[in-house]
Amino acid sequence: MTSDSEPWGSESPFTISIPDSELSNLQARLALTRLPDELEDVSGNELGAPLADIQRLVSRWKDGFDWRKEEATLNAELPQFARDVEINGFGKLSVHYVHQRSEREDSIPLLFVHGWPGNFLEVRKILPLLVSAPPEHPTFHVVAFSLPGFGFSEAPKKKGFKLDQYAEMGHKLMLALGYEQYVTQGGDLGFSITRRIAQRYAPAHSKAWHTNFPIAHHPPFLASPLAYLRAKVTPYSDFEKATLARRIWFVSKGWGYHTLQSTKPQTIGYSLTDSPVGLLSWVYEKLVDWTDGYKWEDDEVLTWISLMYFSSAGPAASLRIYNEIATEKPGWGLIQPPANAPTQIPFGMSLFPKELSLTAKTWMRPLGNTVFESEHTKGGHFAAHEVPELLVDDLRRMFGKGGPAYGVVPGKNGYNK
Repeated sequence: MTSDSEPWGSESPFTISIPDSELSNLQARLALTRLPDELEDVSGNELGAPLADIQRLVSRWKDGFDWRKEEATLNAELPQFARDVEINGFGKLSVHYVHQRSEREDSIPLLFVHGWPGNFLEVRKILPLLVSAPPEHPTFHVVAFSLPGFGFSEAPKKKGFKLDQYAEMGHKLMLALGYEQYVTQGGDLGFSITRRIAQRYAPAHSKAWHTNFPIAHHPPFLASPLAYLRAKVTPYSDFEKATLARRIWFVSKGWGYHTLQSTKPQTIGYSLTDSPVGLLSWVYEKLVDWTDGYKWEDDEVLTWISLMYFSSAGPAASLRIYNEIATEKPGWGLIQPPANAPTQIPFGMSLFPKELSLTAKTWMRPLGNTVFESEHTKGGHFAAHEVPELLVDDLRRMFGKGGPAYGVVPGKNGYNK
């Protein structure tokens, strides 16, 4: 229970239940789909989502995909809730989240933060692995919230909702759930948000953080001469050469969406909101290009896209975080280095070969107090969805007995046997 003076309201169970009228509207729009032509000599995703793929997915979405079945499965698998959280300067926003406690009371509270075009679905495969494990491994009490403007969380109504506000939302949600001390895991935008949590709420509350999407640049000489020299003289490994090449490909061939969403999100928002096929093609391209040969099933893709289409604020709201961060840190992302100081609490990295942003380890380690790093031979941008066992194994090794972050959350809610 919380008092009226606390910056959050009471918790309510949440059930996904899209109105029949919305489903009928979707069917009507799909029936009126107009598709473009395609050049005959284009290979794969060279110019974007292939016509044959979109034709197949639209046909399935219109005539075979059973949203009610998927909706019921999600409601059965994921314990979902909603509550109001007050954000300084923005009032109370309703936040949707998945929350599952482990049966082991000594489990570690973990806040999982997704990115774009992800959503709370990204926690689906790792959730059962995190809350339950053999006795020799740690378990976690898991919270995965839909970022404001994503999924079934309310979107802010005015400008200025930046990284500090997303971090505040995650932090206050953990406090509202009784987790005064916790650890975090995030990829994509979740990297920036969990990093900001580590900068603002450590060490009193945020005790350690882990990411599979470390954005880093060559350490500047004036900030850290030793790190600068180490980066200069350390040769790249074969893994680093491959991931740097992947990063160069991404910046040269896959960066257009970022430029548009960082500058004119409202313009593309009309297309993604009005046209379900526009949303499908915009996101499907990323699901394919950003993974490591992951075999997407058609219904798997359509469930992902449907959740974006039926989101409370609509697909356009999820784009605005790019513009907000761009105005906070011009040239943010892969072009310019992060402006904020390194974090001091334990920091861990899981490195997957088809991730989009990886650089040299000597560049990434200065992001924080790096105590754990794991290099993998498979996996891409959506690690929690593509290779859940590998990501969970890394978290177990980082926080388990003998691991470098063992006991960071001691006592009742922290694995400390």
